[in-house]
Amino acid sequence: MAGLKRLVSIVERLHANQEWVEAKQARLEAEIQAKIEMLKSKIEWLEAKIEANQRRKETKMDSFINGSRERMEVPITSTWCEDPKLTVALNGQADRPIVSTGWSVYDIDPPTSTPKVKSVASRQKQQAAKPESQGGAGWQGSSNVVKQVQQQNKNREQRQQRQKELRKDKELHKRMHQNNPNWEFLAMIREYRDSMEFHPLQESDPVEDHAITVCVRKRPLNMKEVDRNEPDVISVLSKNHIVVHEPKLSVYLTKFLENQHFIFDYAFDESCSNDLVYKYTAKPLVQTVFKGGVATCFAYGQTGSGKTHTMGGNFLGKTQNFQKGIYAMVGEDIFRYCTSPEYNALNLTVSASFYEIYNGEVFDLLAKRTKLRILEDDKQQVQIMGLTERAVNSVDELLQVIQHGTRTRTSGKTAANASSSRSHAVLQIVVRAPSIKNIHGKFSLIDLAGNETAGDMSSANRQRRLEGAEINKSLLALKECIRALGRKGAHLPFRGSKLTHILRDSFIGVNSKTCMIVMISPSMKSCEYSLNTLRYADHVKEHRSIYKQ
Repeated sequence: MAGLKRLVSIVERLHANQEWVEAKQARLEAEIQAKIEMLKSKIEWLEAKIEANQRRKETKMDSFINGSRERMEVPITSTWCEDPKLTVALNGQADRPIVSTGWSVYDIDPPTSTPKVKSVASRQKQQAAKPESQGGAGWQGSSNVVKQVQQQNKNREQRQQRQKELRKDKELHKRMHQNNPNWEFLAMIREYRDSMEFHPLQESDPVEDHAITVCVRKRPLNMKEVDRNEPDVISVLSKNHIVVHEPKLSVYLTKFLENQHFIFDYAFDESCSNDLVYKYTAKPLVQTVFKGGVATCFAYGQTGSGKTHTMGGNFLGKTQNFQKGIYAMVGEDIFRYCTSPEYNALNLTVSASFYEIYNGEVFDLLAKRTKLRILEDDKQQVQIMGLTERAVNSVDELLQVIQHGTRTRTSGKTAANASSSRSHAVLQIVVRAPSIKNIHGKFSLIDLAGNETAGDMSSANRQRRLEGAEINKSLLALKECIRALGRKGAHLPFRGSKLTHILRDSFIGVNSKTCMIVMISPSMKSCEYSLNTLRYADHVKEHRSIYKQ
């Protein structure tokens, strides 16, 4: 009995479902029929609109024909036609048809001879000679329209020709650089450079005197970057103007360049030697030392951008020629000043110390990396306890000190460079006079550690990440100190890091001058790092970074 009831309920549900399906089908059919009717009405409306447009065109054509007939010189009299090739167009009067040819429109009375039909060219010439009151202006307006149409056609042909040439150049560049995935950026950079004028720094340019000198040096592409076919994205337009061609990709996946301009005191391109860089950066500071002041020269930039090359000298394989670096050039000028007639009577002596700042600690590079303590005396002068200071009497002895300290400097492998300097190396050259207890002058040359982002440390161990954090902390403190030095009377936050704490006298000295040499890499892979480096240097000097063309 229960099974029968369940069967009855199932049958009832099936009937209900069938009724629902039939109702839904009927509703869909009604909707489809309504849409069909709507489409029919739209089609009728479109046909009516097309017919109205056709009538409007016919009306315009009739008005044009009537206007042309009014300008005719031949009188309209008859329907007589001698030439069977002429076509007849009605003018609205059934008993007076108009005879029209390819040259003119006229009606003819039964004449004694065939009327003379004037050509369009002769009629236009005659109408143009008539005064405006007689219809000459109408024909002049028609000729202006023809001229505009011809000019538009000419412009279109020129535009098509330019596009054809651009496509041809693009295909040529593509064939020339088939294995280079960045050939489009390379072509855009070359096109930009072809449109600009270059005025690089020359030996004859004067040396400007600044309390804070900020300059930029661009190194050439190395062999690895050349093998990877990386384009050069840095252009040095003049002695103080540099442009970074930043590759971009739009939302439509179109490649384009964003040219960012920077202005500094000096800009050195890849052809400039260490001698030229020294002439405009560290050489003017040597005289400050002999005037009783403190001179400081920083080398700042990304890992592998050429800081050690500039400060220490050229590399011959894995060996470094220290005689071609700023260290040796400063030593030569210091000893030359000591033996000059102006300062020879003072019997000045020269001594050198070499130490590094690694992870917030100071280590003596001339004493097997002995850890040193930083204290302040009763006169609030910073003293490095136990620092080795060697007397040097010639440039060769100074180079021996530099070579000994460079061998013991801390370096490590990072994602940006296989042999990266992980510490700030400080070479201090002190000039003393026997009759004076205090120093006569001091020159500090600092090869800063490479600035890197957290992305460079992603694959490194914990030690490398701590090193990077300490490096960025000290570089930030250094930037703020130099900026405050440029604003006389501002607070100097020299306690922000060990580096600025040790170099306190370089910031608060009355007769102190500072020079920062910013190194940048020209490859497209390093474009972001180069921009960060240039922005850092721009904040140091607070130059106007964006140059409006």
